[in-house]
Amino acid sequence: MSKTRLEAFSDGVMAVAITLLVLNLHVTPSAHASLALQLAARWPSFAAFGVSFLVVGVIWINHHTVLGTVRQVDRLLLFYNLLLLAFVVSVPFATSTLAGYLANGKATDLHLAVLLYGGTMTAMAISYTLLFARATSSLASASQRWPPSRRAAVARFGVGVVVYPAVALLGLLSAPLMLLVYAGLSLYYMFNQTGTQETDLD
Repeated sequence: MSKTRLEAFSDGVMAVAITLLVLNLHVTPSAHASLALQLAARWPSFAAFGVSFLVVGVIWINHHTVLGTVRQVDRLLLFYNLLLLAFVVSVPFATSTLAGYLANGKATDLHLAVLLYGGTMTAMAISYTLLFARATSSLASASQRWPPSRRAAVARFGVGVVVYPAVALLGLLSAPLMLLVYAGLSLYYMFNQTGTQETDLD
């Protein structure tokens, strides 16, 4: 498979996933409550939407950057990419579930919704780390040593694999705080955290 086809397929899947996030945002014009009250009451949906949109958006940005380093697409890379996309498309479900139980749900159900959302984030972190490591493996020298920037990047994503489930456990105490931390992690990974600068590709 060509890299262009892989990128086109991945972009399409991520575009659908990020679009589906908005389906959970709605108000009822015929309701007795005013628009302002409805918007205030649905803050969990807007908060979860914002964080999930940011997470998927950053995944898309870094996915594009990482595929830019790929010199040959092999079957293992395809499987890792497919694994990542499987969890990306599950984000809308995890998001709507968390928002629904955050708005009005029993504590036990909310905890399960938190773990579902956190598990999805963790699974994306793991699959992205695998994809990143495979995509950049062809850039190793004959001695099989990666440039320091890439070793550091893999280490950063490896740490994320530990941090993401820890944040999910934090969500059992405070779901809004979990969303806030996930947003912060996404912003961290947004700014040049892949170790794949153009100068490294020469």
